[in-house]
Amino acid sequence: MVVRDTDTQTWQFLAAFPAHHLPLQIVTVDLPGVVAALNAGLAAVEGDVVSITDDDAAPRPDWLEKINFQFLGDSKIGGVGGRDWIHHGNKLEDDSRAVVGQVQWFGRIIGNHHLGVGKPRPVDVLKGVNMSFRTQAIAKLRFDERMLGTGAQVHFEMAFTLALKRAGWQIIYDPQVAVDHYPAQRFDEDQRNNFHAIAQINLVHNETLVLLEHLSPLRRIIFLLWAILVGTRDCFGFVQWLRFFPSQGQLATRKWLASWRGRWQGWQTWQQFKMQNPKLLNNSVS
Repeated sequence: MVVRDTDTQTWQFLAAFPAHHLPLQIVTVDLPGVVAALNAGLAAVEGDVVSITDDDAAPRPDWLEKINFQFLGDSKIGGVGGRDWIHHGNKLEDDSRAVVGQVQWFGRIIGNHHLGVGKPRPVDVLKGVNMSFRTQAIAKLRFDERMLGTGAQVHFEMAFTLALKRAGWQIIYDPQVAVDHYPAQRFDEDQRNNFHAIAQINLVHNETLVLLEHLSPLRRIIFLLWAILVGTRDCFGFVQWLRFFPSQGQLATRKWLASWRGRWQGWQTWQQFKMQNPKLLNNSVS
């Protein structure tokens, strides 16, 4: 269990928790951001599989059993994830989607991990609240410390899972590998549903950096053109600004400008990395 050094409430709970009920190895982290916390946890892992969830999620009773079933069934599987059932107070999001965790050919990311249905299948991306990895597959791989943000560091899991795919491992999404997710208040710049320019810049930077590193040269060009000209409702391009300006006005303009800045910063970070590590970019995901 990874606990931040300033997390007073968790330390108070652990001090009163009967250790014999559930023995825990506690790892302390003093750096901000989820990446530092997860890397500290990975450094302490000794088993064959590491399973990760958030502090606002509760794995279902058969969670570990179903994770192990997937890993035992195929030695080529490097990562397993599943559905996070999102609770908003007394309301449960119970819609369904067949397409989950995909990076489309032009770079658009489809999440839907909280709505996935159907059989287990290969995906490109898992969601941080519900993901497990074979330690043999991880080896020395760590979560990317270049991800911007002081808390959530959005898209950190995409960088990790795409790196595993590039190394030849399969990533599996099984809706039956389930956790109940109760989205908690965030205490950084990323406040989920409220726009914050820095959070927007960080999100777009991280997405841009990850995709530029993991797409083939042709797909990189297509992605940049699409992202700048079109974009998504989360990461505005010109078309999305035109779409939302009538209803959002200056807010749409702020989102668009922050998205532009994030794209530019992501491009700069990628260029710096490319200059320092030219050989690492030769095996992009096709």
